Amino acid sequence: MMMNRNRSAGLIRGNEYQTSNNVTAGHRVGDRNDVTEATTHIDISIYVESVSGEYARGLAALKNIGPCVTVFGSARTKPGDRAYTDAMAVGRQLAELGFAVATGGGGGIMEAANRGAALGGGGSIGMPIALPFEKSGNDFIDVSVMFDHFPARKTCLLQVCDAVIVFPGGFGTLDELFEVLTLVQTGKMDRVPIILVGSYYWAGLLEWLATTTLSAGCIGGLDLDLLTAVDTPDGAIAAVLEIQDAMRPGPRPSGQSSNP
Repeated sequence: MMMNRNRSAGLIRGNEYQTSNNVTAGHRVGDRNDVTEATTHIDISIYVESVSGEYARGLAALKNIGPCVTVFGSARTKPGDRAYTDAMAVGRQLAELGFAVATGGGGGIMEAANRGAALGGGGSIGMPIALPFEKSGNDFIDVSVMFDHFPARKTCLLQVCDAVIVFPGGFGTLDELFEVLTLVQTGKMDRVPIILVGSYYWAGLLEWLATTTLSAGCIGGLDLDLLTAVDTPDGAIAAVLEIQDAMRPGPRPSGQSSNP
C-alpha cells in the first residue's frame, strides 16, 4: 500500500545512494548446465541480497519526501521535441505547486521533468538504472538512487507518488504504465491519478483497450476510468488536482488554491 501522505514536502538535497558494486546488472542466476546446486543456491542468495538492498536504499532515501508526482516517458526524446518541452513545463508547474517530481533519472522525458522541477524551485528526484545503451542520471537531480534491477526501481517510484503522469515512450514506459494500472486495479496500491499526456500518441492504445481488450472481457469498463488523457501541460496539472480532489479531499500542498 502507499505510504502515509500526512507529511510536509521536503528533500535531503545533495544525497546520493549507490547500489552495490559487487553484483552486476547482468548477473545470471543458476545456469543448470554449468553450475552445481550449491553454486546455484549461492547465486540466488547474492541476487536476493542485491535486490533487497536496492529496495532498502531506495525507500530510505524517499522516506522524508513530501507530496510527489512520478513522471514516466521515453529516454530518447530530444530537447526541442514537443514532448520534452511539455514535460519540462509539467515539472516546473508541479514544483511551483509544492510537489516534488520523481523520474527514472535518465535522459529524454525524465531529464525534462527533472529540469522543470529544478527551474520551479522544487524537489527533483531521479532513480537511474545501469543500462548499456542509455544515459544513467541527468544534471537536474537533488536526490539520486542508482539501481541495477527494474522491479526495485519501479516499486520505489510508485511507492513515493501521489500521481503518475505518463508521456510518450517505448517498452519501458509501457511497462511502467501497466504496472501502476495493475497495482491500482488489484488493490495492491491506493488509487492515484494516472494521466497520459499527448492523445496524438495514446489514442490508438486507448481505442484498443476500449474495444479489443474490453470486448474480450479481459478488463472491466471501470478499469478504463483509471486513465485520463490530456494534450497540454496545463491539462495534466488540472487533471491531477481534479482527480486528487475527488479521491482524497483535504488540504493541498502549499501554493495550491482551494478551487480547481
